[in-house]
Amino acid sequence: MSLTRIYGLFLRHFFLITRSFPRILDLIYWPSIQITLWGFISNFFSTHSTYYSGAVGVILSCAILYDFLFRTSIGFNMLFLEEIWSRNFTNLFIAPMKISEIIVSLVFTALIRALIGLVPAILLTSPLFGISLLDLGIPLAFLFLSLYIFGITLGIFVSAGLLRFGPSFENIAWSTMFLLAPFGCIYYPVEILPEIFQTIAYALPLVYIFEETRNILVNQFVNYENIMQALYLNVLYLVIAISVFYYSFDKARDKGTLINIGE
Repeated sequence: MSLTRIYGLFLRHFFLITRSFPRILDLIYWPSIQITLWGFISNFFSTHSTYYSGAVGVILSCAILYDFLFRTSIGFNMLFLEEIWSRNFTNLFIAPMKISEIIVSLVFTALIRALIGLVPAILLTSPLFGISLLDLGIPLAFLFLSLYIFGITLGIFVSAGLLRFGPSFENIAWSTMFLLAPFGCIYYPVEILPEIFQTIAYALPLVYIFEETRNILVNQFVNYENIMQALYLNVLYLVIAISVFYYSFDKARDKGTLINIGE
């Protein structure tokens, strides 16, 4: 694995993002709007119902964490789709690029995309709503790590589908997070779900991440068992996703569809 080639491909996507004002505006605009909207909704519930008193921080913190997950997953997919739309796959595979180098470069570039959108949104919460995500303390780093790994995992799964089935699989890139959101228990406890859905939810790392976020903010107590369970599931799914990606690449190469994937 060559760090020089990884860095070179990273720079390609980095300059593509930073030299385009519409791309930067898109990264900052939607997270900021979403966080602001949820902040006002949270303030409304806190003001008009004693049941929701103190829930401003819980709902808003979960909204920020979910947006980071969403941006990471979509960011990875967007980078992969950029290669398809620009018909650059032929150039990538003519160059001495390894699959592992492509994945690693996309992983780090997706993180940059997510942070560009996340940091302004976090900065808005303190002056507007008096909420700081840093109230979660040291466990916040583990929560972000779990969300980042899961977002990348989803991105790799979708990219594998794009390799295997071509641009027709593109719509899945936009709908994956929305399909999983109800089972992630982002804004409500897992007990709200019917039992059959709870089984699905517990198979996802999301439920452990957001349950622990609410636990820390409401009960002021850290349950590291939830954090470790989320990391364990993330590593498991990441290994599966990478294996599926390599399998899809081999199938696409055998069928000769790699050369036409951007057509």
